[in-house]
Amino acid sequence: MDPIEKYLSEIEQAIREISRRDVTTVVDTLEACWAAGHTTFVVGNGGSASTASHMMNDLNKFTVVPGARRFRAIALTDNVPLISAWGNDASYDDVFVEPLRNLMNDGDVLIAISGSGNSPNVLRAVEYANTKGTTIGLCGFPGGKLAIAAKHRVIVPAMSIGQQEDGHLIINHAVATALRARIEAQLLAASTQAFA
Repeated sequence: MDPIEKYLSEIEQAIREISRRDVTTVVDTLEACWAAGHTTFVVGNGGSASTASHMMNDLNKFTVVPGARRFRAIALTDNVPLISAWGNDASYDDVFVEPLRNLMNDGDVLIAISGSGNSPNVLRAVEYANTKGTTIGLCGFPGGKLAIAAKHRVIVPAMSIGQQEDGHLIINHAVATALRARIEAQLLAASTQAFA
């Protein structure tokens, strides 16, 4: 089979098999975080670090609805000096958990993205975040330790890391789209009540 056809057919199948219920749970969790005025943090390594930055961008910008409270998201992958300081002076395993100790408040959310689900620095951040708030894992297949450690998870059922990362980006866009729609609906409902 042609490699392009094979890749695209496999990712198409994987996207069909993503649990819509699990994605809806992520949206529910992030909507509750937004409604309470809490912050969402996002972490990941390599391609997943890029996805973490992308997701932070979409959560902060794409969900903006004029007149409504803005979503607050921080990608811990974006502060290279702090990452390198903790990596150099302590351990690379600590590069996410230590900033969380500075920034995370009770009720906040951590989104951890990992194809393998076994990255020690991601798992350490999830372990800490579980003591403060809610955790979401965006996992590859079969999910690794992250699928067990996170309070909520979405697994992309693809064998290729590239396809797993593709799936995580698609989940990101689906989540941001749904969040924006819910924020718009809440604003409309509040406006309707004000004029009732």
